[in-house]
Amino acid sequence: MKYNDLQVKRQKKPTRVGRGISAGQGKTAGRGTKGQNSRTGGKRRPGFEGGQMPLSQRMPKLRGVAKGSLSRSAKKPKAKNIYTGQLNDFAGKTADNFTLHKAGLVSSPHAITKLIIKGKLTAKVDVKLQAASKSAKKAVVDAGGTFTAIPRVARPAKQEQPKV
Repeated sequence: MKYNDLQVKRQKKPTRVGRGISAGQGKTAGRGTKGQNSRTGGKRRPGFEGGQMPLSQRMPKLRGVAKGSLSRSAKKPKAKNIYTGQLNDFAGKTADNFTLHKAGLVSSPHAITKLIIKGKLTAKVDVKLQAASKSAKKAVVDAGGTFTAIPRVARPAKQEQPKV
């Protein structure tokens, strides 16, 4: 069968409600008698549950998320701060996430770490962290060290235990 051979019947016209009793849908026009839904403009707002606390209000909300949107900044992890004065203990060494974690300055070697200026840096230290303020970078270079920005240290993948 071809598209141009199809025999299509005319579409039925929509029924015109509320045009008298002889029209079939007269008087109440299929809306029933009385009540909110029988009136013009009588609608309940979306989510309305008859006075009961709506589901959208009963559910717990995500902390730090703006109303109606999932902002990326709300899920972004905060950087752990390291101060330039704390780096004097690493004289002649490299200060990275793992050495800072072993020294107890950072809670996890996998956290994003940022160097901020606070205290005087006198020792030559090679710093390899995720971020640093401009003044902190300058302080490291002035002390004879170097700053290298590295990506966040990923956690090792979990190995599945064999099922017995």
